[in-house]
Amino acid sequence: MNISQPTIIDRAAQPYVAITSSVPMNQLGSDLPPLIGEVFGWLGARDIAPAGSPFWKYNIIDMEGELEVEVGVPVASEVTGDDRVQGGVLPAGRYATLHHVGHPDELIDATAALLKWADGEGLTWDVSDTPAGERWAARLELYQTDPDEEPDMDKWETDLVFKLSD
Repeated sequence: MNISQPTIIDRAAQPYVAITSSVPMNQLGSDLPPLIGEVFGWLGARDIAPAGSPFWKYNIIDMEGELEVEVGVPVASEVTGDDRVQGGVLPAGRYATLHHVGHPDELIDATAALLKWADGEGLTWDVSDTPAGERWAARLELYQTDPDEEPDMDKWETDLVFKLSD
């Protein structure tokens, strides 16, 4: 696994559009990749340019059940969605981040490394417990590689960017 040393960054608030999906833990990833294309198609139909890399935003995590995940794309200003694609704003604040180069299947281990590092640093996440699972303010996987330009998944680049508590 090829990951960078985790760091802390400050991020401004970032408008985005996304499709929300609930996915059983044992099926993570099975239906999400096509949703990225659907979000890009929605933006293109409205002549709205992306303002950054596509992402998965893990909203609610229930390790025994389901995840609520948004598949999204940043945009320059707030956008009103529709029944399928919704607008939102990623919160401003401090985030812990690391850069991963390799197969997306390695992101579980990269996430574990980021969580362990933050714990060792005494950092806390912007997360709360709910009956449905842990609700994260912003737990992002930012996909830096276009699969059409780099078919070798072992070379894909992804940034993990998780919001810290204020």
